[in-house]
Amino acid sequence: MTISVSEGVRLPASPADSGSPAGATARVEKIGIVGAGQMGSGIAHVCGVAGLDVVLLDVNAEQLEKSKALIAKNLDRQIRRKKITAEQKQQALARIKLVSDYTALGDRDLVVEAVTENEAVKREVFKTLLGYINEHALIASNTSSISITRLAAITDRPERFIGMHFMNPVPVMQLIEVIRGIATSDETFQAILQLTVRLNKTAAVSEDFPAFIVNRILLPMINEAVYTLYEGVGTVIAIDTAMKLGANHPMGPLELADFIGLDTCLSIMNVLYDGLSDSKYRPCPLLVKYVEAGWLGRKAGRGFYDYSGEKPVPTR
Repeated sequence: MTISVSEGVRLPASPADSGSPAGATARVEKIGIVGAGQMGSGIAHVCGVAGLDVVLLDVNAEQLEKSKALIAKNLDRQIRRKKITAEQKQQALARIKLVSDYTALGDRDLVVEAVTENEAVKREVFKTLLGYINEHALIASNTSSISITRLAAITDRPERFIGMHFMNPVPVMQLIEVIRGIATSDETFQAILQLTVRLNKTAAVSEDFPAFIVNRILLPMINEAVYTLYEGVGTVIAIDTAMKLGANHPMGPLELADFIGLDTCLSIMNVLYDGLSDSKYRPCPLLVKYVEAGWLGRKAGRGFYDYSGEKPVPTR
């Protein structure tokens, strides 16, 4: 099932439905985001452009400064590409408040968790969050692989909990995977579909299985590319060139792995391997070795490519 801006999702009667009891679809006007990394910053960006009141939270003040600069940079890129105007940029920035205190989330209609793809970390975020948000607030996780049902079960509102997996980079990619947990209510589901339309994105609705749709298909391909390198079938350049020119992929799989983050790739493969108990999802030992070495890709300056110079150079 996919929902796009042209397919007419059921909308609530009015903004006054926000915070309303079961039976009416809540309208999201005030959104909170926990985690000001690349994903959280991107989500804040598109929400600000769409006219939402945004609070972006991170406990690391330095990360908030990086996020502020990243959002401004990406808005400028959209201006150059004539996607938005300079005035729209200023309006979007004015709607985004950067904070380090959870108390700022108290009036949010929806809070999106966008921290690292680590279940233990996410659980701690949700436990903390529950002490600050209002009783009607919806919660969404931007997880790319972890069970929504399991995450929802640690909260006090599994019926108001949903998966909302944005694609990276968020301002560019048009898809949001929407994942219902076993307890997710129809009202919550409709509210998130409505929000997806407002963000000018397309929703692909996935069942709550390990890694959902995109990463169930994408990450095993990347893992197989790492195996291809590990077994000496091809070099980094040969593998990426083969897939770009032979399969018309915009990025080679090893280049893409570096962009995603090798730690994230490994985490998703482990979720697939543990959750489906199938040997075809076993993470490649070379992927494990790179992560253990701290070679996590672009964000670390080194992965399958070295990014310290003007042009990325293969590390193997």
